Amino acid sequence: MATAQELLDRIAGQNVPKRFLRTVANHPDATVVKWKASDGTWASWTLTDLLEHTALLTSGLRNLGVEPGDRIVLMLRNRAEFHALDLAAMFCGATPISIYNSSAPDQVSYLVNHSKAKVAIVEDVGFYERFAKVRDELTTLQHIVILDDPDGLTGDATVPYAQLLEGEPADLTVAAEASRPDDLATVIYTSGTTGPPKGVMLTHQNVCWTLESIGESMRAQTDLDSLVGKRYVSYLPMAHIFERLLGHYYLTEFATEVVCCPDTGQLASYTSEVHPNVFIGVPRVWEKMYNGVNAALAADPERKQKFDEAVAAAIPIAEKMAAGTATQEEIDTWSFLDAVAFSLVKPLIGLDQAEICISGAAPLSGDILQWFRAIGVPLSEGYGMSETTAVLTWSHRAKPGYVGQPQPGIELRIAEDGEVLARGANMFPGYLDEPGKTAETIDEEGWVHTGDIGEIDDEGYLRIVDRKKELIITAGGKNVSPANLEAALKGIPLVGQACAVGDGKPFVAALVVLDPDTAATWAAAHGLTGEAATPAALAEHPDVIAEIEAGVAEVMSEFNNAEAVKKVKVLGDEWLADSDLLTPTSKLKRRGIHARFADEIAALYA
Repeated sequence: MATAQELLDRIAGQNVPKRFLRTVANHPDATVVKWKASDGTWASWTLTDLLEHTALLTSGLRNLGVEPGDRIVLMLRNRAEFHALDLAAMFCGATPISIYNSSAPDQVSYLVNHSKAKVAIVEDVGFYERFAKVRDELTTLQHIVILDDPDGLTGDATVPYAQLLEGEPADLTVAAEASRPDDLATVIYTSGTTGPPKGVMLTHQNVCWTLESIGESMRAQTDLDSLVGKRYVSYLPMAHIFERLLGHYYLTEFATEVVCCPDTGQLASYTSEVHPNVFIGVPRVWEKMYNGVNAALAADPERKQKFDEAVAAAIPIAEKMAAGTATQEEIDTWSFLDAVAFSLVKPLIGLDQAEICISGAAPLSGDILQWFRAIGVPLSEGYGMSETTAVLTWSHRAKPGYVGQPQPGIELRIAEDGEVLARGANMFPGYLDEPGKTAETIDEEGWVHTGDIGEIDDEGYLRIVDRKKELIITAGGKNVSPANLEAALKGIPLVGQACAVGDGKPFVAALVVLDPDTAATWAAAHGLTGEAATPAALAEHPDVIAEIEAGVAEVMSEFNNAEAVKKVKVLGDEWLADSDLLTPTSKLKRRGIHARFADEIAALYA
C-alpha cells in the first residue's frame, strides 16, 4: 500500500477539474449519468456529454459574475444537472456547496449568509420559495438560478437554467487552472443536531488524495481493476459527504455510471431495476432490505425455515471464501445453496450483481452483516466523517462489529480516553470561519479528534464503541454505549428502530419502533385486519409487546447487567429520515427524540 507522501506525490499540482479532464480523455464514451425521463424511459450522458454541458455552464456562470473564490449554493435533488453544475463551479474557481433539500427558510438564510454565497441554484419553484421568504436577509446573494419553472412563476427574480447554456463553451483546459490544490472544492455543512451547522471545508487536495487512496485500496482488496461503467444508485442527499464522494467524485475520477434516484422512497424500485454493482446504504437501508425479505419469506413458514437453515450453513463458508481458505467442497456447497435459495432472493432486492456494498454512518448489526454475506452480497462496513472526506477505514473482507482497517496513507490511534484520532492528507483544514471549533477538533500535531470512542484489534480493524458525547452514564456511574444496545435491539424481527435512554437513571431502557413490513406480516398471520392491524394498534397489542420483550431478554443476554436494557416502550409510527427525530442519513437526533417522547420515557421509570 502507498504511503501518505507517495499519494501526495501522485496528485501534486492537481485539482478535481484536471482529474476530470483526464478521465474524459481516457473514457470519452463511457456512460456516467443515467436518469428516468418524464415518460419513464431512461436517458443518459456520456463523459463527453457531461464535458460539453460543463463547458457551457462554466461560461454561463462566468456571465453571472462568478469568479475564483466565490461560493455557490445548490438545492437540487439527485439529477444529472447537478454533476455539470458542480463541475462548472469548480472550473470557474468557485466553491459549490450543496444544502439539504429539507432546509427551512431560516436555515437557508443561515447557510447562504454563513457561506457568503454569490449565486444560488434551485431545482424548482418550491425550493425557490424557501429563498424568497428570506430574500432580503441574503445580503451576499446576487442571483438565483432555477432549473424547473415551466410557467414562469418566479419571473425576473430568477435566472432560467437554459440561459446558462446559451453562450459559447469555455475552454476547460484553461479553466482547469483556476483552482489551486489548497482551494476549497466544497463545504459540507453538518446536520446541526447539537447547534448551528458547522461548515466543513474540503480542499481539492483532500478530494484528490482521498480518491487516490480509495483507488489503491480497491485494487488491492478486490478483483476490480477498474470501476469504469460500474452502476451505482445515487439517492442520498448531495449535501452529505458519503453521497458526494461516491455519487459524484467517483464519477469524475473512475467513470462510474451514476443512476440518479430523486426520491429515497423510490430506492427499492430503482435498485431492483438497475442491479447496481456498487451500493452504499446507512444501516436503516440494509435493515429494511433484510426485514422485507424475511417478512416475505414468513408467509410460507416451511420455506422460511429452509432458507434460514441455508443461511446458517452458508455463514461460515462465506467467511472462508472471503478469506481464501474455503475448500472446493465448501465452495460447491455454497454454490448449491445459492442456486436453490439465495439466487432467487438477490434479484428481488437488486443486489444480484453487486461487487462492493458498504454500510456506514452508524453501527450495523453483526447478524445482518453476516446474513447478507452468507447469501452472496459482499456487504462490509466503512467509517469516516465529513471532516475526513468521508473515509477513514474500510475492508472488503468484513469482520462483524468492526468498521475495517485504515485506508492507504491514513494513520489511526486511540487516545488515552478512548477517542479515535486520525491523520492524513484527507483531513479537513478546518471549519469555515470557526477557528475556535477548528482548534477543538484538530490538535497541534495534526490529529483530527473524531468524537468517537473506539478500539483497534491486533489485525488493525477498528471497532467504534459510540459517540463520546452520547455515552449514557447511569445513576450508578456506569458508562453505557447506546449505539451497541440499539443495534442489538434492531435484531429483534418486529423492531425497526430503537433509541436507548437512561442518562442519570437507575437502569437503561429504550424506545423501540415497530418495523412496518414485519409488523404487517405479523398482523396478517394473527388474523388482524383494518384498524386492529395499524401500527398504532399493534404497538399496544399485548402479544406484540410480549414477543418484543422476549426478544429484548434474548438479545440483551450478551451485555452485562449494568448495561442491558431492562424495559422498552413500543411505538408504532416509523421515524422518518430528515425530520426532528432523524438526520437525512437516519442517525438518531437524540435531543429531538427525548423531547418528543418525554412522557413515554418518564413512564419507563415511573
